[in-house]
Amino acid sequence: MSATRYTVLFQGDSITDGGRGRSEDLNHILGHSYPFLVATRLGADLAERGLHFVNRGISGNRLSDLYARWNEDAFAVRPDLISILAGVNDVWFRMHGQPGGVTDRFERTYRHLLDETREVLPNARLVLCEPFLLKVGGPAERWEEWRTAIADYQAKVRELALQYGAIFVPLQEVFDRASERAEASYWIWDGVHPTAAGHQLIADQWLAVVRKDVPELCSSD
Repeated sequence: MSATRYTVLFQGDSITDGGRGRSEDLNHILGHSYPFLVATRLGADLAERGLHFVNRGISGNRLSDLYARWNEDAFAVRPDLISILAGVNDVWFRMHGQPGGVTDRFERTYRHLLDETREVLPNARLVLCEPFLLKVGGPAERWEEWRTAIADYQAKVRELALQYGAIFVPLQEVFDRASERAEASYWIWDGVHPTAAGHQLIADQWLAVVRKDVPELCSSD
């Protein structure tokens, strides 16, 4: 762990990636998704603490893809907190009959990833974010199948968080409630990828849940 600064690592797929830069250009390094919004809030609130935020989300990734690059994109970062949001691509591969979805490796891969993280970074806090969907775009065409699949993953992530002592960030209900205020496409334009407003919902929920349990991210006021 870093002795001088608290490092927060965001991991996931395109929802986390957010078009992030692949260089050290600070204008783009965090992308334009919820990690950027979380970093702006915490960075401004806790400037004296020198927090460090890293985004290693990669568009198109499934849990197995995260696991394959975990040495380079998690352990090597030496984070104090790891936030994971993934699952929708695992569902996508299954729903579209892709070879990568022939066997459902979501839960078993998640367990491998968490087990190794506990071994290599025993003091790192874990944040598991709930995967989510809305009935618009591609998922709307076979909605009951999509909803059943994502609900299964949501239950598994919640259970894994409980078993591994991780912080669970519920997100499906947040989007469901928001869809009572404006149509689903206002928040998630294609049923999978959030709009700017949708990313703000994720960031607000992440901050509300995580800051309750992580003293390093709470104001001393």
